[in-house]
Amino acid sequence: MLLSLVLHTYSMRYVLPAAVMMGTAPTYVLAWGAWRLLSAVLPARFYREVDDRLYTIYQSMVLFFFENYTGVQVIIYGDLPKNKENVIYLSNHQCTVDWIIADMLAIRQNALGHVRYVLKDGLKWLPLYGWYFSQHGGVYVKRSANFNEKEMREKLRAQMKAETPMYLVIFPEGTRYNPEIPKVIADSQSFAEKEGLAILKHVLTPRVKATHVAVDTMKDYLDAVYDVTVAYEGTVDHKGQRKLAPSMTEFLCKECPRVHIFIDRIELKDIPEEQMYMRRWLHERFEIKDKLLIEFYDAKDSKRRNKFPGKSVHSKLSLKKTLPSLLFLGGLTASMLLTESGRKLYVKTWIYGTLIGCLWVSIKP
Repeated sequence: MLLSLVLHTYSMRYVLPAAVMMGTAPTYVLAWGAWRLLSAVLPARFYREVDDRLYTIYQSMVLFFFENYTGVQVIIYGDLPKNKENVIYLSNHQCTVDWIIADMLAIRQNALGHVRYVLKDGLKWLPLYGWYFSQHGGVYVKRSANFNEKEMREKLRAQMKAETPMYLVIFPEGTRYNPEIPKVIADSQSFAEKEGLAILKHVLTPRVKATHVAVDTMKDYLDAVYDVTVAYEGTVDHKGQRKLAPSMTEFLCKECPRVHIFIDRIELKDIPEEQMYMRRWLHERFEIKDKLLIEFYDAKDSKRRNKFPGKSVHSKLSLKKTLPSLLFLGGLTASMLLTESGRKLYVKTWIYGTLIGCLWVSIKP
């Protein structure tokens, strides 16, 4: 019985972080909504400046849990510029924590508020978050033949017109690499073979449409493209086979000791402009990712496994970057919940905020 209690307590370690992150969402939406109304008569760039600051506060709180609370070691390879840049961030995709990895890098460049995502269309229905991500500059896209290039270009042009700092996160694979769903991997490899492209083992064949639209639309606005490869240590079974990468719940339960991040900064002049040639270039970038991951997971020399080649830095995030945001949002939320009127407002924000958000995203991209 005691063992069961210990195991239950261990598995519940994600409850507090999840409760705080979800629980502060109405407080955040109320603060953002108040600013949105106040800034309605101001130039768009003023709204964006404060919106980016608010987003920094919320995501800093999130990073408190994903870095400081978990104690995960973040190992960075390659060159991560210290200064803010307007960039497109391209990464392999294997789990929901991948979204947090972009935040981990951005906060180290003081660019956390600039992070905006290209997301699959279904995520726009998330309560509160789905609506807000769109308002923050995120772009929802549909797959394959339903991809709306014009809509994405218009959204990005509006961001540039408003002089919005851009840290645009794209996962070109379009879906997660999951070793427990071999059919998806096999279909991806068959498509590559059919198209005369190299067959990839640890990543899926990338899709070029969103990347091409983003680079082509913002080529005079961007400073660089960050090609990022992520590997989670501990995702290999006793037979040496790759396992499913950690979910957010597992990550918050401290089941990932180290995350390895390889960054390659690419100049825009080195990227082909035509979609046909960019497609080949993007696949070659994923070939490089695949080789890095083969080295990480499958190197014959065990001493070379669980790390990428080259020099690395163990980058520890200071509590000064995250704890104040946790205390601020947590304090505001607690204050609201202490009064009856505050609790009513809190509940109404969840209900009506979700309904208004769903209505908004259904009629406006």
